[in-house]
Amino acid sequence: MIFCVEDDQAIRDLMIYTLNSAGFAASGFEDGTAFFAALGKNKPELIMLDIMLPGEDGISILKKLRSNTVTADIPVIMATAKGTEYDKVIGLDLGADDYLAKPFGMMEMVARVKAVLRRAIVNDQAIVLRVGKLELNMSNHIVLADGERIELTLKEYEMLRLFMKSPGKVFTRDQLLAQVWNSDYTGETRTVDVHVGTLRTKLKECGEYIETVRGVGYRIEAKL
Repeated sequence: MIFCVEDDQAIRDLMIYTLNSAGFAASGFEDGTAFFAALGKNKPELIMLDIMLPGEDGISILKKLRSNTVTADIPVIMATAKGTEYDKVIGLDLGADDYLAKPFGMMEMVARVKAVLRRAIVNDQAIVLRVGKLELNMSNHIVLADGERIELTLKEYEMLRLFMKSPGKVFTRDQLLAQVWNSDYTGETRTVDVHVGTLRTKLKECGEYIETVRGVGYRIEAKL
């Protein structure tokens, strides 16, 4: 899935149509609010992000994406107005993977998307996180607990990946809400406890790796 954040509906519709015709699933959003609401439900393979948006601009959105461990690795292609060299430099400095200068051709957009996705696949290959008998393969989203494949929901997977990227680190419930459910989520911290409980159950014996730090939050650590 590719997310297109573009406030001009005609351009957004054309981008989605072209990506669909090229074999990609794509969804469009007119501003940051709609984008982050969708991001809380699904993680895209790539984001097409316009810099000039109503409300929160693309640079601010990119900063949020790169500062959140759940979204930091999502490839981002920035769309900039022609001749705005400063915006291009800032975007690339903040971690954008590529940029397109408006107005850009649809075939050029598809070529850039394919190139960035190819690089992302190469970078993700063989990235496997391990904690004790627990294994998480980031390239294909497969989780193994003592050799058994475990089926997780998106939020369970993202929470487990966050834990396994920093074994031993304690995450507060508020931090987990912000990083797994996205920074604009306003739900109760009880949501975290429920998901941790189901995650532990699904991981069976490996579920014991997820420890409750009383009065603080949770961490993952292999049992000796």
